[in-house]
Amino acid sequence: MADTKIYFASDQHFGAPTPELSFPREQKFVAWLDEIKKDATALFLLGDLFDFWFEYKTVVPKGFVRVLGKLAEIRDSGIPVYFFVGNHDLWMHDYFQKELNIPVYHTTQEFTFDGKSFLIGHGDGLGPGDKGYKRMKKVFTNPFSKWLFRWLHPDLGVRLAQYLSVKNKLISGDEDVRFLGEENEWLVQYSKRKLETKHYDYFVFGHRHLPMTIKVGENSSYVNLGDWIGYFTYGVFDGKTFELKEYKN
Repeated sequence: MADTKIYFASDQHFGAPTPELSFPREQKFVAWLDEIKKDATALFLLGDLFDFWFEYKTVVPKGFVRVLGKLAEIRDSGIPVYFFVGNHDLWMHDYFQKELNIPVYHTTQEFTFDGKSFLIGHGDGLGPGDKGYKRMKKVFTNPFSKWLFRWLHPDLGVRLAQYLSVKNKLISGDEDVRFLGEENEWLVQYSKRKLETKHYDYFVFGHRHLPMTIKVGENSSYVNLGDWIGYFTYGVFDGKTFELKEYKN
């Protein structure tokens, strides 16, 4: 891929803690999208773009028009955009695909760019531990659970889900935002285990809200993209190297 400039971002949590307080972060993210569209050859969004998202048959949560409009503009310009659901927007279905022509992934995916192999995903529920959240995720992703929730009026359903998203850490899957040490970082351990059966140059995840790059093999690195709440960090791959950067605008 000539003149590669692939961008990665994760964990914006737009709508939290309130739409009003979230709005400046949305504006900053849209400004970043406006900048990268000048040289991006692809954009990866690794989940939790929204603090809550649910797709009824004819309704989606209101708001986020500026973000969605900018993503539509980027995609319409011919730049590929890939979206991975996180633990806060895991009830995403095909709205992005139909409305924005953006594919949505619910599991990790492999990509190869300029001879470099990537394993990409949000990161929730991977690796050892986190058993409580893993059990809860099975409940929430069960088709019957989604069917029951769909019968709630959107005004009630969205309000309930937003409350639980903030208050119930077992449901949200959020962990303490502090570095736990390589031996206790589950995504580091997950990456090392994956290398036992197949080589990847880069493991790129979100979910932890901590920007970090850690060597997990002689020629392999685990990258966490951080977030757009306190760090405003993103990743960029130029065809040779992967860098974490902070957007300071």
